[in-house]
Amino acid sequence: MNISIPEITLNDGLALPAIGLGTYDLRGAAGVQAMTSAIDMGYRLLDSAFNYENEGAVGEAIRRSSISRDQLFVTSKLPGRHHKYDKAIYTIQESLYRSKLDYYDLFLIHWPNPKTDLYAEAWQALIDAKKWGLIRSIGVCNFLPEHLDRLIKETGVTPSVNQVELHPYFSQKEQLSYDKEHGIVTESWSPLGRANNVLQNETIQKIAASYQKTIPQIILRWHIQLGALPIPKSSSPKRQSDNLNIFDFSLTKEEMNQISSLSRPDGRIADQDPAVYEEF
Repeated sequence: MNISIPEITLNDGLALPAIGLGTYDLRGAAGVQAMTSAIDMGYRLLDSAFNYENEGAVGEAIRRSSISRDQLFVTSKLPGRHHKYDKAIYTIQESLYRSKLDYYDLFLIHWPNPKTDLYAEAWQALIDAKKWGLIRSIGVCNFLPEHLDRLIKETGVTPSVNQVELHPYFSQKEQLSYDKEHGIVTESWSPLGRANNVLQNETIQKIAASYQKTIPQIILRWHIQLGALPIPKSSSPKRQSDNLNIFDFSLTKEEMNQISSLSRPDGRIADQDPAVYEEF
């Protein structure tokens, strides 16, 4: 495929593709095959995590692909149980050993775990790992404004990325606004609303029909125009291809508002409020 994917430049100068591939639950030989297919399809950003237990599969897919490592952007994430500084450092190193990569392009703190309250310590570990060349860019996932404020105040280093749950039923207007104001790129996990019924929504279906696009394509285009970077997961070559074909049309302001208006206070897929949720 020959799809031109725009780039988003982070606050540290690293440019990422405007859409990536989520790899949650893509493991083993089948996972390697799905990721290799995606790379061949045109994906250049792969989103993994220590807790996904698939960093080895990610590395193997990269080695099997025809694309050189320096053209790919690989993300992994620090689990909550390893927020202490020393644990965070060896976890980053172990993560690289698992993948057999020399560096990660992006490394994120997976959740703030505010009750445990070690996320600032974990952030310092990421700062140092970047200085040592293990990571090119550092960021966070699921951080609320108060968590981000603390990191910036205590270290003077602003995350480049904040990856959060974002889909039409949970549109994160306030978080998007905060991130943009602070020069932080918002990435969208579960951008198609995993396990909810957004893919059957009549409002989005009508918009999709008018463009002769699929509902997922309309939703992903909505993310792009919000200024968010979606990372949809798919092991199907057909859906992988469809998910990339979102750069040949634009939604109107009215259509954007129609989709955003579907958001609701209880729109989270699971009860994972970063203000209280603890991930280990």
